[in-house]
Amino acid sequence: MSHGMSEPTGSVAPGSPAPADASIGDLIKAMSADLSRLVRDEIQLAQTEISAKVKQAGVGVGAFGGAGVLALYGIAVLIAAAVLGLAVVLAPWLAALIVGVVVLAIAGVAALIGKRKVSEAAPVVPERTVASVKEDVAEIKESIQR
Repeated sequence: MSHGMSEPTGSVAPGSPAPADASIGDLIKAMSADLSRLVRDEIQLAQTEISAKVKQAGVGVGAFGGAGVLALYGIAVLIAAAVLGLAVVLAPWLAALIVGVVVLAIAGVAALIGKRKVSEAAPVVPERTVASVKEDVAEIKESIQR
């Protein structure tokens, strides 16, 4: 196992006979306890790994939300620029147009950051846990064949 959680001991419960002297019932009881501990450890590892990925995705979603708000303000400024452009032939609408373009550029940068953060978090699969479980299954199969 490579995840650093508690390793199954392979020994029988305290007070039980040594593994060489243990009955099949004692060995099955010990194996069941070790397997239960292993499953609990793997579930805990999966929860930790998924939690970290969800937090990372949350940052990306927040950046997307910020980009949406900024884009909304940019559209409002551009609409104001169009209104001012129709009302007055030159100066005020040009200032509003410049401000609108700057706000939309900021929204574009925020959207790119959000996209990158969300793609870094995907897929939400506990990869280390899956690899660890595969290792554990291989070890169990190997020990059964002995």
